[in-house]
Amino acid sequence: MSAIVDLAGKRGLVVGIANQHSIAAGCAAAFAEAGAELAITYLNDKAMPFVEPVAKTLGASILVPCDVRIPGQLDAVFERIEADWGTLDFLLHSIAFAPREDLHTSVVNCSPEGFALAMDVSCHSFIRMAKLAAPLMKNGGCLLTVSFYGADRVVENYNLMGPVKAALEASVRYIAADLAEKRIRAHAISTGPVKTRAASGIDRFDELLDEVQKRTPAGRLVGIDEIGRVAAFLVSGAAAPLSGSVVYADNGYHTVA
Repeated sequence: MSAIVDLAGKRGLVVGIANQHSIAAGCAAAFAEAGAELAITYLNDKAMPFVEPVAKTLGASILVPCDVRIPGQLDAVFERIEADWGTLDFLLHSIAFAPREDLHTSVVNCSPEGFALAMDVSCHSFIRMAKLAAPLMKNGGCLLTVSFYGADRVVENYNLMGPVKAALEASVRYIAADLAEKRIRAHAISTGPVKTRAASGIDRFDELLDEVQKRTPAGRLVGIDEIGRVAAFLVSGAAAPLSGSVVYADNGYHTVA
């Protein structure tokens, strides 16, 4: 019997690796293990030394810069993919950002500029990627993004990222509907908290990790390798009937009152 998750011959774009401990790195490793060829982005020259070793380990054939705040840079990523591959089968969007001063204050006190920037980088960039990816997904495909339980419920110190992630999850549903005729699916993976470079910007994040571990039915936190296996399944043909979903990869934390 062949493996349920088989990505041999598939090509995917992974956006959001900061280092080997990133959720996106765990997903990329699972994609590669299942046989996919990868394109990987890095934020800037400062980030490249941390991302390049991951890309080399996974045999990525494309490694390009991508800061969605810089006009034209995201478009250039898809132009490179079109030039080198001509098609794309899946992508993972795993980027989020909010100015520190806005993230570390209450929602009602965050600045309009900070909220707008957080929404643009963390949510609207996924919509932009969906638009750019769609013409390349000639045989259908899958769009993934990464969310968190703070989109559903108030999580202490998550602050403005709660509304931003809620918007991201809503965008997934609308994108899934918009692109259904093209056989392009979309999902958000709502993970438990993971100790990553990005998460370190959340105030008192270590306390959040401890609290979640105590309340999770399994009594343990989720790992990036586990999240990666969920992502690999979702982009595979085995998940073809699924679209527009928020898939929880949090060891059941979201089920606890």
